[in-house]
Amino acid sequence: MTASKRAIVTNSSGINAGISNNCMALKPLKVEVINNIKGSQPFVYITGVDQVGATKFLTRSGTWFYPVVAEDAGFSPIDQALISIPIAEQPNVFAVTIQDCVVSGRIWISLGQLPFHVAASDGGSPYLVPPSVLDSTNTSNTVDWGFVELTHTDRDGLYANLSFVDFVGLILSLTLTLEQGDAQKVIGLASDGVYSVCEQLRQQSRLDGLPWDQLCVTAPSGRPLRVLSPNLYESVHPGATQGYYAPYVNQVWSKYTSRDLVIDTQSSMGSVTCRVGQDGLLSCDGDNRGYARPSASDIWSCSTGPFAILADDNAVHRSVVPRLCAAFTRSTLLIEGGETQPAVDRARYYLGKITNHYSRAVHECQLDGKGYSFPYDDVSPAPDNVAGVVAGKDPRLLQIFVGGHGVA
Repeated sequence: MTASKRAIVTNSSGINAGISNNCMALKPLKVEVINNIKGSQPFVYITGVDQVGATKFLTRSGTWFYPVVAEDAGFSPIDQALISIPIAEQPNVFAVTIQDCVVSGRIWISLGQLPFHVAASDGGSPYLVPPSVLDSTNTSNTVDWGFVELTHTDRDGLYANLSFVDFVGLILSLTLTLEQGDAQKVIGLASDGVYSVCEQLRQQSRLDGLPWDQLCVTAPSGRPLRVLSPNLYESVHPGATQGYYAPYVNQVWSKYTSRDLVIDTQSSMGSVTCRVGQDGLLSCDGDNRGYARPSASDIWSCSTGPFAILADDNAVHRSVVPRLCAAFTRSTLLIEGGETQPAVDRARYYLGKITNHYSRAVHECQLDGKGYSFPYDDVSPAPDNVAGVVAGKDPRLLQIFVGGHGVA
């Protein structure tokens, strides 16, 4: 990434302390970030889009900063003084109140400053170019960082979660307290979680000879820094896992050529019946198109090959894709009870030799087993919550613990 020009900030479009008309009834959300890591200097960045799709950053004063950029500026770095919020050493706490709606939001926390950029879309409006652990042109891939995803609107209230879909990084945990006093906790990984996940992947690599150990990234000091997901690893090492899932997929296709696979859409559409036809596709009742055999990279991403969702796909297809990819990721299609998805208990996820061992290791190392480890980790039989989503219409306080709930 080359950044030759800075984002252009104007008085009229740079800082916005107002509240959008659609969010006038929204109660303010208090956010606290608690630093539990001794001798550290975390930085907080809060990003999102408003209800008209404009990119924004929350400043330490609680106002929104809207970056703008010239159409020919390319990737423009945003001044850290405008967007970074430093937190002092333990036990200091940063607290801010979010007064407005935020959609597709993230609270980024890093042990060192993270570079953020904006670029102009074809229509001229700025879009966010976030940090990337794969970007070797800046500090994104050497700084220890992580994030919490959140959406806070007047219609749906607050949804927030930890995410390990792309990587395991800085250890974070969550507590949401609602107005009536109820608390929802997602503890996540222990303070040595990166090391623990890496150790499990090294063991798996010794068992099957596959490059699970290569998902682990070390800092210049030699300490474990983060763990990449197979999808992220495959994006820079194409073909590294080619053929990995093929024996399992072939068994699935053989099984469901002669018997039904039932997908519970968990909606008013109810359950749909699927079977592999003479054309070699898995076809489901009411679905507008069938599913070819997925490759390993399709299963890692859940968004390519047969799992790509097109603009004209119908509601049945949009419901089958996440449930089918979750079943392949967790290797639950051949076990007893796997003829209905989702239905089996989490204790029977990832038991096969061929499975997403990254997701398995992440969940096994989580103290409460919760947190997204792949894009559709929220697929589960109700009321299970392996994705670790905290949610409520009347949130009072969202707390994020850097280093986990305990002291590191």
